[in-house]
Amino acid sequence: MQKVLMAPFRRLINSQKEARRSQFELLAPAPGGVLFLGDSITEQGNWNEWFPDRKTLNRGIGGDTVGGVLDRLESAINDPDLVSLLIGTNDLGGGGRVQDIAGQMERLVAQVTALAPRTLLLINSVMPRKPNFADRVLALNEHYRRIALSAGAEYVDLWPVLADHQGGLRTECTNDGLHLRGLGYRAWVNTLGPYLALDTPVQNSTEEEAK
Repeated sequence: MQKVLMAPFRRLINSQKEARRSQFELLAPAPGGVLFLGDSITEQGNWNEWFPDRKTLNRGIGGDTVGGVLDRLESAINDPDLVSLLIGTNDLGGGGRVQDIAGQMERLVAQVTALAPRTLLLINSVMPRKPNFADRVLALNEHYRRIALSAGAEYVDLWPVLADHQGGLRTECTNDGLHLRGLGYRAWVNTLGPYLALDTPVQNSTEEEAK
């Protein structure tokens, strides 16, 4: 019965994924700026408003996985100044093995650095969700930490600002135990801020001429 009830929801998610993915294939990203890459948690972020002084590009797709991002990576990257990558929670939710997800993530990070070798890459830790996922999330994040170190990327640890004492997503940060609401995004943005400061914003020609 549950499978029958979930079928229309899966069709809706797949339709929304295809709508965004197919548009991204036709819309080549401009170079520079901050590329936000990930799943629905990234997609739902109002990045241009959280970071009004930065040129931002939202390439989040709801329901996406590590493999999904890897498959569409070439349509997302065009020499950005910085990439914020948050991906993996849907892999865990789909029953993926931590070791397998980490292996795919290693390939994804290698491809990002190959396509954009001068770009600063931020690997965000997988965010906490329901407490029963805590052990697997923490195990995967330890892999992510090592992958970031090996690749010369920055590991952004979101666990301290988002996890409650049971290892779940803090109630004030979520409505469903998985996705963020405003306070959750603010916690993430505040954590990202110092990392974005490591990179110099790209100024447009009007700003340069004004100087």
